[in-house]
Amino acid sequence: MYPYSSGMPYPPQPPTNEQQSVPFGAGWVAPMQQNVPQHHYNHHSQPPSLSSQSTPTMNYQQLPNQHGAMPFGSSGSYGGPPYPASQSISPPYPTNASHHPHMGPSAGPPYPAQHHQQQGVGFNAGHAAPQYHNPHYGHPASHAPYSANHGYTPVMTSGGYESPAGNMAHCFEELSHRQGHDVHRSSNQYLQAPKEGTPTVFPAQGFDPVKDAHDLRKAMKGFGTDENALINIICRRTNSQRQEIQRQYKTHFGKDLIEDIKSETSGNFEKLLVGLLRPIVDFYCAELNDAMAGLGTKEEVLIEILCTLSNQEIHTIKHQYLRLYGAHLESELKSETSGNFKRLLVSLCTAARDESGQIDPNQAQIDARELLKAGELRVGTDESMFNMILCQRNYQQLKLIFQEYERMTEHSLEKAIKKEFSGDIMEGLIAIYKCVTNKAEYFASRLHKSMAGIGTNDGQLIRVIVTRCEIDMADIKVAFERLYGKSLKSWIKGDTSGHYKHALYALVGEERSS
Repeated sequence: MYPYSSGMPYPPQPPTNEQQSVPFGAGWVAPMQQNVPQHHYNHHSQPPSLSSQSTPTMNYQQLPNQHGAMPFGSSGSYGGPPYPASQSISPPYPTNASHHPHMGPSAGPPYPAQHHQQQGVGFNAGHAAPQYHNPHYGHPASHAPYSANHGYTPVMTSGGYESPAGNMAHCFEELSHRQGHDVHRSSNQYLQAPKEGTPTVFPAQGFDPVKDAHDLRKAMKGFGTDENALINIICRRTNSQRQEIQRQYKTHFGKDLIEDIKSETSGNFEKLLVGLLRPIVDFYCAELNDAMAGLGTKEEVLIEILCTLSNQEIHTIKHQYLRLYGAHLESELKSETSGNFKRLLVSLCTAARDESGQIDPNQAQIDARELLKAGELRVGTDESMFNMILCQRNYQQLKLIFQEYERMTEHSLEKAIKKEFSGDIMEGLIAIYKCVTNKAEYFASRLHKSMAGIGTNDGQLIRVIVTRCEIDMADIKVAFERLYGKSLKSWIKGDTSGHYKHALYALVGEERSS
């Protein structure tokens, strides 16, 4: 070990295939199958049958991760977990004991909050000191005071440059990694994880942040700007790699990369590059803040973000939003919206959706009947029932509910929502429905809407591509062509131009064309 203040870093831990984490913004991903301790299944063994209904149990370990950060919620530089470690949480719907012989009616899903309490990491537990240093993440961000004009402000800590959200986003990724790989199931249950999306932007091989920083400086130094060099570097690196490039840029040249980009580019090309260079959590916060700033509210932006993220992602954004803008996200939503739509957004912002992955066919039938009675079988609509079920049930359970509803009525719940609701509340409920049934198609429709008709909604186009290029943009491209008969590239070509167009091509995995 190097002596304190020697300036020598701890050796980074190279990631392996098993250590890859879910990108921020991917939403809830079902826990991956894990070897069962009782039987020690190997890769040749058959998993237990899905028909068995014992309750899976979580077995987290409160240990520093490979990069030195403690798991999400262990205080760190944010002063506490996103929600207090509280008592046992009951499941959002009753459990049928006949289907779950080992789980009582009051047993709840294994929420991360229980994990923090069991491991002795409570609210305001203090800073958990990192034990390793990874150059891709740096040291935890300091408690920078809030400034009304904060925006994206890099923080200089004793360990070097660090984004305000860098440590928080990293902690989220590590928790997602643990949820994916440290889940020990009982011998009687096996849940098949859904296929993860296919991105179009991958980590650059042989990544050298120092060389990239120097190449970017060269592209902007002197008279004129080499926009192609900016595209080839910024648009072909992952967000975590871009953050490391920014650290090296500031270290070597004493200048902020985002400020230099702003001074050398303009228009939508500038907006796109700045969006890519922001930590992804900061980008989401900025989009939410812009949607509620000034006169009027961009409700569709609020829907797109809050309806597609997981509990942990929403908690992370809420904390960073308070840090950047000095306001609670929930309070801002309440002041900018009203009626049933406000209640829907507040429910989503609470981030209390069941994410256990457990399914209950009997309860799905009950919920489908309740939705039918709350809508099509009565005069008027009981909006609270739709809000309660669609905001609380896990995605697998919602799929069963949608299937039961269609079996009972011979038409989809989406059709019923369009009949019973209107305006923003309708759009919000349909967004949840589409994200459950086919998230790629939902984002394909968002891209199509941004370019359909006269003019282009460049803000929406940039937001979708920036947030999905590292998650499932390849799937969105396939869905886009299937739904609209033309490729996404052809639509981008018809609605954009110049370096902005070529940067979008790079992000969606298309070759440059004239």
